[in-house]
Amino acid sequence: MLLNAQLDTEIANRSVPEGTMSTMMEEVVEPLKPEAAYFSVQNGQRTCLMVFDMEDSAQMPPLLEPLFHAGSKIGLQSVVNLDDLRVGLGDMMR
Repeated sequence: MLLNAQLDTEIANRSVPEGTMSTMMEEVVEPLKPEAAYFSVQNGQRTCLMVFDMEDSAQMPPLLEPLFHAGSKIGLQSVVNLDDLRVGLGDMMR
């Protein structure tokens, strides 16, 4: 899965000097155990992009709750890595 979370600017602006931004990010990163995590700006907002394995959709509520509490706009998208793409394309040829 690809997680795209745009953090609410007002909440994020308060959380940085309060020291709660890093705590919130750890609450997200630790259970997700992402293969990759990137932090950027999209549409003028702090944004995190994380690639992680989701074995069951029931994982979504507890994994994403810290981001919702921070007023984030969240997007989830299924993605495959290059190795999985090769396997899938190979299966199609059979």
